[in-house]
Parts: sequence; structure tokens; C-alpha cells
Amino acid sequence: MSIEIVQERLNSYNCRSSLEEEHALREISQEIVLAALARTDFFKHAVFQGGTCLRIFYSLNRFSEDLDFILKNPDTAFTLEAYYNSLVEELSSFGYQLRIQNRSTAESAVKKAFLKENSMGNLLQLTHLKSDRSVKKLKIKLEVDTNPPANSQFEAKYYDFPFAFSAALQNLPSLFAGKLHALLCRQYIKGRDWYDFAWYISRKTTINYQFLAAALNQNGPWAGKSLRIDLDWCVAALKSKVETISWEVAKNDVKRFIRQTELPSIDIWGKEYFLDCIERLSQVENV
Repeated sequence: MSIEIVQERLNSYNCRSSLEEEHALREISQEIVLAALARTDFFKHAVFQGGTCLRIFYSLNRFSEDLDFILKNPDTAFTLEAYYNSLVEELSSFGYQLRIQNRSTAESAVKKAFLKENSMGNLLQLTHLKSDRSVKKLKIKLEVDTNPPANSQFEAKYYDFPFAFSAALQNLPSLFAGKLHALLCRQYIKGRDWYDFAWYISRKTTINYQFLAAALNQNGPWAGKSLRIDLDWCVAALKSKVETISWEVAKNDVKRFIRQTELPSIDIWGKEYFLDCIERLSQVENV
């Protein structure tokens, strides 16, 4: 293994800006981290989820920052520290000089760590350096929810970079349910949520209502209410949420995570567009 493998992968992105190059290098690093974890027993216990999961395994067209996981079964004794040495050793074979910062607390159910790397940008041949020739330091956040909501569904998928490996993932209906929970419960506007929502709609993805109900009951404004969650509830909640969104704020959030060539695709964002998405959700569920 060597830095040349990372360079070849980076070249394949055909980046058009320093930001795209930064995203590409982070994504390549995310792939290597996943492969490193796959060499351990990590995926016997944990399942990949979130935007980076969609990006890497389901071809979502936006870049993503973090690696998010949930445990298959709640386990308050789970720690990320058990995998630190494996991560450092594996990534060093590709030229990384990895530092891991533990951000977990004993009382928190979500275990967190930051992977930081300062040298890769100087080792690679970058096409779009900033005007001062500086390179942004690489940082990837790992999060594992050790007390996840019940009723998620999982599947195994294979990947072939930097070598062939298998990872445990949430399936698409469960991922969609998790995104709806975030979209409906988040206290601030995150355009990436709405980008992903439109992507799920375009894929005609169904919803794991049992997982969504468990998540809503565990955390957010509906916590502890044991609501019966179905299509009608989701449609009403989404329509209500759409009324509260500043679409310019949402657009500005997502712009830096998509390629320049795709920027025109968010020009149509607004209340009417997302109400149309919600209508198409109804049509998918009623087929």
C-alpha cells in the first residue's frame, strides 16, 4: 500500500476547485477508514448510516463530512478506543500520519472521535491549491450511537477501494426514516437534509415507519408520546416543516457540498418544489 493509490484515486475525481479537491481527499480517507474498520470486528457490532453512507454506497451526489454509525444492539460498554490502533496502523500504510482525538464522555450514549491528519495535502500533487499554497488539514468525525432507536433494518454491502471489504449498513428505508427524524427534529436549517430528502424521493424510497416512530419517541419534540407514525402523519409533519424553512439558508448550506456543475439543480428549491416532493412521497407509498 502507498501514497500512489491515494493519488490515483484523487486524480479520478477530476476536481474543478480547491473545495472539490478537499472534499475528494476527505472522501478517499473515509473509504480507507471504513476498510480499516472492516479488517476488525467493528461491523459485527456497528452499522454505517448517514450522508456519507449514502454517498459512498448508494451514489448520493453530494459530499459528506462525518462517519456515522449505530450499534446493532444497545451496549453502554462499547468504546471506539478499541479500534484506534487498527486505524492508525492501516492508514499509515497509505502515508497518513493520523492523530485521534477522543471526544467521548462516559455519560453520553454517542461515542465520538476526531481523526486528524496534517501531512497528506503536502504529499499529494494537488491541482487546485489556494492562492497562498496552503492545504487545509484533514479532519473526519466518527460517531457511534450506543443506544439507537429500535427497529432499524440492516444489510451487508461490498466495496472495492482501497481493497475489497464488506460493511454492515442500514437499508434505504431505515436510512430514509433516520433522515426524516433529523429533518423534522433539528433545531436549525440544514440544507443537506432537504437535498437528501429530494434524493430519496427521486429513488422512490419507502420509509421504515417502525424505526422512525422509535426515533421520534426517543428524541425530539415528540419524545415519549408513543405516536402512531404512518404516511399521513409524515405528510402532515413535512408540510408543516416546509412552511418554516428559509430556502436561501438551506441552499447556502448545501452549496459547498455539491460540485459546481450541479449548483443549478438547487435553483428550483422553494416551498412549491418540496410540497411537490411530499406529494410524490404519497404516490410512492400508495403504489
